[in-house]
This record gives sequence, C-alpha cells and structure tokens, in this order.
Amino acid sequence: MSVAINVENVVKKYDDVTIIPDMSMRIKNGEFFTLLGPSGCGKTTLLRMIAGFNSIEGGEIKFDDQVINHISAHKRNIGMVFQNYAIFPHLTVRQNVEYGLKLRKMNKAEMKKKVDEILDVVKITDYQDRLPERLSGGQQQRVALARAIVIHPSVLLMDEPLSNLDAKLRVEMRTAIREVQKQVGITTVYVTHDQEEALAISDRIAVMKDGVIQQIGAPENIYTRPYNVFVSTFIGHSNCFHGTLHREKDGLYVVFGNGYKLLMNNLCEECKDGQKVMIAVRPEEFCLGSEGLKAEIRTRTFLGKYVNYDLRFTGDGPLAMDIEFSQDVGQAERIMQPGDKVLLKPNSQKINVFTEDGERSLIKDVKRYE
Repeated sequence: MSVAINVENVVKKYDDVTIIPDMSMRIKNGEFFTLLGPSGCGKTTLLRMIAGFNSIEGGEIKFDDQVINHISAHKRNIGMVFQNYAIFPHLTVRQNVEYGLKLRKMNKAEMKKKVDEILDVVKITDYQDRLPERLSGGQQQRVALARAIVIHPSVLLMDEPLSNLDAKLRVEMRTAIREVQKQVGITTVYVTHDQEEALAISDRIAVMKDGVIQQIGAPENIYTRPYNVFVSTFIGHSNCFHGTLHREKDGLYVVFGNGYKLLMNNLCEECKDGQKVMIAVRPEEFCLGSEGLKAEIRTRTFLGKYVNYDLRFTGDGPLAMDIEFSQDVGQAERIMQPGDKVLLKPNSQKINVFTEDGERSLIKDVKRYE
C-alpha cells in the first residue's frame, strides 16, 4: 500500500562535511515527486536516505506516521530503479521480474498472475523469454521498472533512470514511466538533473542547491513563478538584469539599467520606491515593439516552430551583455538576421522580479513551498 513520506529536519554528514544541513518536506501519497538539481546538490543522497542505504545524522524520515530511520533497507518495502538498470544478465526478462516475488516465497500461481500483469503494464510481454543482452536500453529499463513495481512496494525510488538512453528514447521512456506510475498509483520519488524531464513527468518538483531546497511546487509554477534567481536560471533560461523600482502616480515601475521602465501591477506590498532589484525575463517573454530594450542580433538558430536569437544588449546594466530571445515562427511577420537592431519589450505579466541579492521573489503570492 502506498504511503506519504515525511522528511523532518533531516541532517546528513560525511565525517565533518555536512551534505544536507536541515531539510523538511512532505511527499503526498501517490504523487510523482521529483528531486531536481545540479550534480552534488544532495538529491541522490536524500534518495538513498529514504531507501535506507545511507545513514541519517539528524531528524526523522517517516512513511506515513512510522519513523523508518533505523529500519533496514530490505524491510522498508521499497522498489528501486537504478541508473544502470541493475538487472541480472543471466536471467530472462520473466525471471528478472519474478526475482523479488521468489524472495517473498510467493506461490507459483499467484506469482505468474502478478508477473503477467506487470509485463503487460510496462509492455514487455513479447520479450519475456529474452536475456537482457538481446534487449535495447529502453527495454532493459522497462524490465527494471517492472521488477521494482511487481512487489507492490510502498514507495518507488528512481535514481537518474534515463540518463543512459539517447534523446528520443528518453522522451519515450519518461512518458511510459509517467503512465505506469499513474496506473499503479504508487508514491514515486524521482531524481534527475534534467529540467525538461522533471517538468514533463512530475506532479511536484523540489529544486535543490547545496543540500537546501530552494522551491517546491507544480512544474508550471516552478517555471513561471520561481522563488529565487537560482530556480529561474536553473530551470530553463532567464535573462537577468539589474533594476530599480520607481513609484509614479499610476503605480510602481521596474526600471532597467538603461532607463527603460515597465509598469508592474503584481508586485508585493513590501516593495518600495528606489528599491534595487533583479529582473528575470525568459526568452519567450519578450516581444518585438516600437519601444523596449535596445539590442542587436548576433546569431540565430532556426528550430522549426521557433527561432532562437542571441543578442547583444546595447544598454547598461544586464548581468551578462548577451541575452536570448525566442520567436514563434507562426506568429512572426519576418525572421530576423544577424546585425538587425531591435527593440524588445518584456511582458510585465510574465517577467519575474527578485530582491537585489536574488534570494526571494517580489511578485505577489509566489510561494517557496507548495
């Protein structure tokens, strides 16, 4: 039976090095929860703590209300899917999937029924008599997934399961994993550093940096309303500018370094006239106009539906002098060329504004934890 996972003030140390200083979060029963972050941020360490492979130096991890800190890994009733599949090369697909059930001494009739069901769910029935060496990478990953799920674990843990696959197969397998997870309804914790993968499959995402959760939320909220500059720049791309808030009769403006200003109607009440801020604008949040930020096109990349442009910002104040702009070909009057000079107007309803240090959003109702 699936469970909720409660992480309460958890600490992880290796000798004198603290990897996770103090982490708390709740993973809901039956949800697909992704730990996302750069290499070394602690996401795999946390997954292994949930699994029971790593010790816990402080705090508690609970399955529902049961503290599991001192319960050995093989008694936690978890299913685990590893990066390298970890399936037995000398056993057929069916024998690999049966393995956990045999350890549980399940009778043959019931075992056959369960294995037949899960082979059908993950769509590998036709390969059940093959050895792993005769399977593609995607097929091997389906075997690993079937073996983890067939034992009806309380929690399914997946550590970078698609990183060894090519790009096309990754997309195919992430769709398959999402469909299987929803079909069986099991609480799943998924580790990845691939932002697109996380956005595509997750119910909620926890973005991590240096062992600290920067934001937890639904994929669309994480992307459109990041809590800080790290989240804004780690998930997707954001053009970041220094700016200042300026109050006028009709409201509060955000003023870019070159003097261009934009009226904002969604800033929080704490914002003050003259306050220094950071402004993040995603490439698709610009539009061409008769006013805006002056820029010159350096290069362009045609991607079919979109054209991505690298531009040189000709004003003062961006953190990087180069910015990016994404143009929808279906809406474009013309495709621009290198050397063209343009005015880019940010969408005031879409851009994000942060404190000067970039640590906190100044947009109304943005939550760090959802």
